[in-house]
Amino acid sequence: MQKHTKNQIIIQKIKQIKKNLGNKLIILTHHYQRKEIVEMGDYRGDSFGLSKTAAEDQTARYIVFCGVHFMAESAAILAQPHQIVQIPDIEAGCWMADMADTYLAEKAWEQLTQIVDEKAVMPLVYMNSDARIKAFCGKNGGAVCTSSNTADAFRWAFKQREKIFFFPDQYLGKNTCNQLGIKPDEVIVWKPNEPFGGNTEEDIQRSKVILWDGYCLVHTRFTVDHIRPLRNKYPKASFVVHPECTEEVVKAADAVGSTSFIVKYIDQALPKSLIFVGTEINLIERLNDEYPDKTVLPLHHSLCPNMYKINLENLLYTLENIGKYNIVDVDNVIKQDARKALDRMLSLTE
Repeated sequence: MQKHTKNQIIIQKIKQIKKNLGNKLIILTHHYQRKEIVEMGDYRGDSFGLSKTAAEDQTARYIVFCGVHFMAESAAILAQPHQIVQIPDIEAGCWMADMADTYLAEKAWEQLTQIVDEKAVMPLVYMNSDARIKAFCGKNGGAVCTSSNTADAFRWAFKQREKIFFFPDQYLGKNTCNQLGIKPDEVIVWKPNEPFGGNTEEDIQRSKVILWDGYCLVHTRFTVDHIRPLRNKYPKASFVVHPECTEEVVKAADAVGSTSFIVKYIDQALPKSLIFVGTEINLIERLNDEYPDKTVLPLHHSLCPNMYKINLENLLYTLENIGKYNIVDVDNVIKQDARKALDRMLSLTE
């Protein structure tokens, strides 16, 4: 059987199950999912938008999250008691999230608070982290943020405490510091495998922002050397990148923002615009299809293999085993503290 025919059969089966379950089911799809998965979803968005959708839904019995595991975990934390969250591939993880585990974070917090009062430091954790890290953050008064609202989270934190401990993405943190005008010598990077993160006591005391030494393998593939020749060849083109890119790439671009920002940027661009985008390839290719009056091209080909693990076959299998397969469950104690951090994130935009 040809793949195209096979996919059509699977799509029809998925649509029939969706029809049978009606409002008992919602399928959430992240922007980085492949096109055919996005087309099967009820909602598409970035991690912030999908988190809000999960938190606001009161009706669905089943939430199927087509994204990576930390996103489905967040949906499970925010879900109602009667709701079940599933992910089509339980192995769809995140390299950046794995760069900061609870043991390392608590060890860092212990060392940090030997030098400064813990009431002077606000922990902020990027959505790209597991539930235990979110719980650690919530327990210590902090909040979760996404690339959509990191600057708002920083402002919120500084109203309450002198310093921010931000993890796991140092580049999102650095770009936010630059956006807010925080001086470079007030920002330090914490290397978790070195005593006191590789910093002196004076470095820590002087700092306003302490950044965990983590990064996104998808977005750090982009370099200034990708931008320069394209600017020379296409002087009228514009460049928009994700804030998980390095400082140098962000400074060389025309605009920077979350996946939702990038979607809006393309939508509002003038007809016949040529736009190079620095983010995951599936979103870029879909935007180029959805806006035929514009040319949307990748700054460089960068695929997230974890996002790509979700496909029509495992989505169908999940729906055929609704409420039974790859259930994302979070321990109640962890859920309670993680919910505090996620609720604080959601309240930043209310």
